[in-house]
Amino acid sequence: MSEIKVMIVDDSAIVRRHLGDLLTKAGITVIGAAADPLFAMQRMKVNWPDVLVLDVEMPRMDGITFLKQVMAERPTPVVMCSTLTEKGGQTTMQALAAGAVGFVTKPKIGLKDFLEDDANGIVSAVRAAARANMSALRRASPGQPKPGAAKAAVAPAHQDAMAETTDRVIAVAISTGGVQTIEAVLTRLPRTSPGMVIVQHMPPNFTASLAARLNSLCDLEVMEAKDGDRVINGRVLFAPGGKHMRLKRSGAQYVVEVFDGPLVNHHRPNADVLLKSVAQCAGRNAIGVVMTGMGDDGARGLREMFNAGAKTAAQDEASCVVFGMPKEAIKHGGAQHVVSLDDMPSWLLAAARSAVASV
Repeated sequence: MSEIKVMIVDDSAIVRRHLGDLLTKAGITVIGAAADPLFAMQRMKVNWPDVLVLDVEMPRMDGITFLKQVMAERPTPVVMCSTLTEKGGQTTMQALAAGAVGFVTKPKIGLKDFLEDDANGIVSAVRAAARANMSALRRASPGQPKPGAAKAAVAPAHQDAMAETTDRVIAVAISTGGVQTIEAVLTRLPRTSPGMVIVQHMPPNFTASLAARLNSLCDLEVMEAKDGDRVINGRVLFAPGGKHMRLKRSGAQYVVEVFDGPLVNHHRPNADVLLKSVAQCAGRNAIGVVMTGMGDDGARGLREMFNAGAKTAAQDEASCVVFGMPKEAIKHGGAQHVVSLDDMPSWLLAAARSAVASV
């Protein structure tokens, strides 16, 4: 895309001014900035943007409602701006589930300096959004909570099954467009599925909100991982934002190690860190998947899993919101199969059965 047209909607004049200057400096065309989403919509009907940058927490307007209106009228890549807080994380999860393709976090203190910093991630988020496959995002539509999916304090009937150690481990690397995509997969997996470990590129607070949302929708137990958590049947562990996660063996059991460390390939958590550890610990008993996302994180780790005998796959281009990470995984030779989003749940279960049969 030679030109990217952006509309900024934020109730802060400081944000509108500095964000507009930053994007313009990067060669991105800012066609307008508005404090009121309703006024923004009027302007958008005259000159519709390629990307909408939308504040999450506007006092006089529900940003989620506005986002849904945009998606209903003309699905458009949206980058959400949110404060790096627990509340901001919960609201951003709602926005991503409603169709936003990306987000950036802004501090409450030092906002002006943040907006003037070329390394704040806003420009890259807008460019990634401009490449988003919105038809794929619509296909990965949000699910509805299943009857009884909300976890009660009383032990469920399947607790005995979940207490068993799994010989198989599913490892997933996912990024841009991942919230709706991973929801589309997890809501279609049974509670007897092998344990899963997932890296979704997100900052602190946000992965906890994502896990809580998915836990309310799925038969699976979905958690933000804590150091030492066991990987067992029916459990999904997300690497916490701002932390790395890797798989370890503890006797006959799999556990996760959650730890601090430097950014790896610009990410923390980093998917290659996780997938390489799965290759070392689980070998041919593992299943690895790289799904929608920008960049190449996970490509090298998936190749190591393939070399160790694991079943591996990459999401296909047609169903990806951003065909970056899967493309690189295929390019590096780590993906045995290329699988659509619709077929991914059944492929994972078939791969798990195949892994058992080969043991």
